[in-house]
Amino acid sequence: MPEQRILVVSPSWVGDMVMSQTLFSLLKERNPDVLIDVIAPAASKPLLARMAAIHRAVLFDVDHGEVRFGFRRRFARTLRSNGYDQAIVLPNSLKSALVPFFAGIARRTGYLGEARYFLLNDIRSLDKQKLPRMIDRFMGLGLEPREALPDYEPPVLTVDEENQQDCLRRFGLGTALSTVGLCPGAEFGDAKRWPERHFATLMETALDMGKQVWLFGSARDREITSRIIDMVPSSQRGDCHNLAGRTTLLDAIDLLNLCERVVTNDSGLMHIAAAVGCRLIVLYGSTSADFTPPLTTKASALKSHLACSPCFKPECPLGHKDCLNQLLPEDVSPLLDAP
Repeated sequence: MPEQRILVVSPSWVGDMVMSQTLFSLLKERNPDVLIDVIAPAASKPLLARMAAIHRAVLFDVDHGEVRFGFRRRFARTLRSNGYDQAIVLPNSLKSALVPFFAGIARRTGYLGEARYFLLNDIRSLDKQKLPRMIDRFMGLGLEPREALPDYEPPVLTVDEENQQDCLRRFGLGTALSTVGLCPGAEFGDAKRWPERHFATLMETALDMGKQVWLFGSARDREITSRIIDMVPSSQRGDCHNLAGRTTLLDAIDLLNLCERVVTNDSGLMHIAAAVGCRLIVLYGSTSADFTPPLTTKASALKSHLACSPCFKPECPLGHKDCLNQLLPEDVSPLLDAP
């Protein structure tokens, strides 16, 4: 096939970026010679360096929710000389379709979203029944209209073994003990976060089992991870390591790969852990495994079966967050040693 160049406008969230790899794999399967460039914000751009299908990652320095019309127009001009045959716009917002339009890319593909009639010229109608998962919706944009959806290729993030060993040295970590990773944060909101006291109880159980615990998260999560550790008796904290806010995103990829088991909310780190081959225990509250499942066969998805869940709200609209409060540590701890 002739060389094809595609520009993908990526989603902003880390987890969505990992899931978008299902689209990249599909495009490569259909045309192994395709060159896929992705524009991405600083928060998620590092992930693209660990995706084999990507030709070039381009920093798009606009915060989530910002319009900055003039900046988008100037940025688009820098892309014109690349000769893209197609742009695929994964977010559904109007502003996300501005760059491909200003860049003059001939074919601009995306879902209708916020009435983007004049910005896109390959507009797809989103049928949520036929495309129930986020990955289905991503892959659908890599197909021709009415083309059947294929099976997905699970995302894979490559591990840098040299950086992995450097991380062990920098953070004073060892691998003699079996490691449980805990990911108690979730950028979307509190309704996705399992209670801190439950994480602390589970961590105490893991330590009693002779395991060590590594806590992962962003700088914003460090307050949460510190409170969790403070709930554990000081005599047991020697095998706890609070990595939240200390690692880069690429460090987290390499260290999660060393965890025997990872217990996590539905978050970006959950999708990263799945993509590096971890065994997962995923705790669902306001969201659903039917929409954003862990894309691996090595995961257990747990939820409380309540009529109000999933609500897909960042904060519990009923004020009780029973979907996660009623999911108890004793429901999770037997899975720490499950095959």
